[in-house]
Amino acid sequence: MTSPAATRKGGTGKGETLPRRRSRLALRNALIGWSFILPNFIGFAALTLVPVIVLFYMSLTNWNVFGGSQFVGLANFTRLMGDGSFQIAFWNTIYYSVMHIPLTMVVALSLALLLNNKIRGVAFFRTAAFFPYITSIVAIALVWNLLFSPDAGPINEILRAIGIQNPPGWLTDPAWAMPSVVIVSTWRDMGYYMILFLAGLQTVPRELHEAARMDGASAWQRFVNVTLPSLRPTTFFVTVMLTINSFKVFDLILVMTKGGPGQSTLVISQFIYKKGFEENQFGYASAASVSLFFLCIIVTIVQFFWNKRRSA
Repeated sequence: MTSPAATRKGGTGKGETLPRRRSRLALRNALIGWSFILPNFIGFAALTLVPVIVLFYMSLTNWNVFGGSQFVGLANFTRLMGDGSFQIAFWNTIYYSVMHIPLTMVVALSLALLLNNKIRGVAFFRTAAFFPYITSIVAIALVWNLLFSPDAGPINEILRAIGIQNPPGWLTDPAWAMPSVVIVSTWRDMGYYMILFLAGLQTVPRELHEAARMDGASAWQRFVNVTLPSLRPTTFFVTVMLTINSFKVFDLILVMTKGGPGQSTLVISQFIYKKGFEENQFGYASAASVSLFFLCIIVTIVQFFWNKRRSA
């Protein structure tokens, strides 16, 4: 029989063995967890966190690729406030976002509602709607440039055939260039957000629709009072993602219009690209990037509070 003293000294008693085993198990689990997290965290730190920190520093300097950096404080931001091109890019970005966000949401939700039903060939139509999102942006821009051609484009030919003698100039007209880009962007993005809305529709309980139908609710009343409230989390996520992607739109406009005609489609992302990679004003371009970053943060925070207030 082992004495209590021997148990305490030898460490063979359950009172000391179980806590020690638990601590070793906890340490092993923690190491396993960190082994999964650490590679991703290293990649995030090296490719995202460190460049963002450098970006904030560069925004306070007058630096270009051919010389050293000179600390100028907030001079770049002061210069941005008085830069006419940046003001045009800012309002063009807002104009694009205000048109693109609601239009894409309406089209994507309409497609999701239509393709959520059990119809013949639904898988094909879902794939067809999603396909533009994974297509090369250069191919999309080239095809739509041909479609929007003022003289020989199929769109204007159809408009003339139905009696419109002076169809829009589309990408060559400053008044129509941005709406044309919005149309192409909506066509490209609608499939992706349709998938998100489809996922949200799958979570709507059928019992709610059946109960509303038994109470005599019409299809529109069921949509407004059952479907839309149930889709609120999905709608909020789609709105946030659409807003951020709209504010940082770049590739489609660069390939289709290059910011023209004039500056009618110049957006903040292209302004940053021009100042940084065409004019080598990396400090000034960094300040514009920081401004775009804070614009996205402010709008996202407002959306969070607005969604929280509606959910309360």
